[in-house]
Amino acid sequence: MPERESADLRPARESSLWILVILVVLALGAGAVWWRWSHQQQAPADAAPPVASAPPASAAPEAAPAVDAGPQHPVDTPADAALPKLADADARVGSALAELLGSKAVASFLQTDGFVRRFVATIDNLPRDQAAARMWPVHPTPKRFEVGGSASAPTIGVDNGARYTPFVLFVESVDMRRAVALYARLYPLFQQAYEEQGYPGRHFNDRLVAVIDHLLQAPEPAGPLQLKRVEIKGDVPSARPWVHYEFADPKLESLSAGHKILIRTGLVNERRLKTRLRELRSQIAGGALAKKS
Repeated sequence: MPERESADLRPARESSLWILVILVVLALGAGAVWWRWSHQQQAPADAAPPVASAPPASAAPEAAPAVDAGPQHPVDTPADAALPKLADADARVGSALAELLGSKAVASFLQTDGFVRRFVATIDNLPRDQAAARMWPVHPTPKRFEVGGSASAPTIGVDNGARYTPFVLFVESVDMRRAVALYARLYPLFQQAYEEQGYPGRHFNDRLVAVIDHLLQAPEPAGPLQLKRVEIKGDVPSARPWVHYEFADPKLESLSAGHKILIRTGLVNERRLKTRLRELRSQIAGGALAKKS
C-alpha cells in the first residue's frame, strides 16, 4: 500500500510554501504553495499520527535597537482615510488582493483571515529554521511531494519541480507595479503587525528587503538531491510508522526555511523566482517607495 501524506505533522515536516512569491508578489500574497514532505508508511485511513508539539507562531524577536535611526528603506504611504484598523482589516485586504490577483486565485491560494499578521510572521521567519505552519498566509497544496531514487537512497523526484511551474508562471504574470502600489497603500497595517510581533521602533519594509537579500543568497545545487527518511516516533510502537524526508546533505538540511523552500522548487524555478525577487527588491528598497509617492 503506497505511503500516504500526513496532514498533522507540521512541526516535523518542513513543508514548503509557494512563498517567496508570496513575497515576490507582494509581499502581496500572490500565493505560495507549501508542499509537504511527510508521509505515512502503509497506514490505514483512520490511523492517527503521533502527536507533536506545535512550534511558536514566530521565533523570538531580535533585540530592538536602543535608538531608532529611522528606516533604511522608507515607505511614503498614500493618504487613505478609509484604511481600517488591523483587527478589522481582513475584508479590506481580501478585496484588494482579489482586485489585484483575481478572486479565484485568492480563494485557491491564500488564507485571507488575518492575512497581514500571517504574512508578516512568515516573512520574518523565512531566514530562521522554521516558518510556523499555523501562521502560513497560504493554503497547503493538495499535491504530494514526489520522491525518486530507491528505497535505500531516495532523492527529490526529477519531475517534482514541474508541479511549481504553473505557479511560477502565475507569479511572473503579476503586475509588479500594481502589487507594490498596493503594498504601499496597505503598509501601515504591515508595520503595525510587525511592531505587534515584538519589534517596536523597527520597520517592516527594512525587514522585507533584508529577507529578500537572504533569499537571493540561497545556494543552487544541481539535482537530483539526496534525501533521508526520518521516522517519527509515537507513544505507541507501530508497524506502519510515520516518516518524513530531510536533505541527506547536512549543509542543505541546516539551511534556513526560506533557502530550503527555494531549493525544493527545483533549480530552474529557483532562478526564475530569484529574478522576480530582484525586481521586487528594486521597487521597495533604497527609498524607491518614497520616491514614487
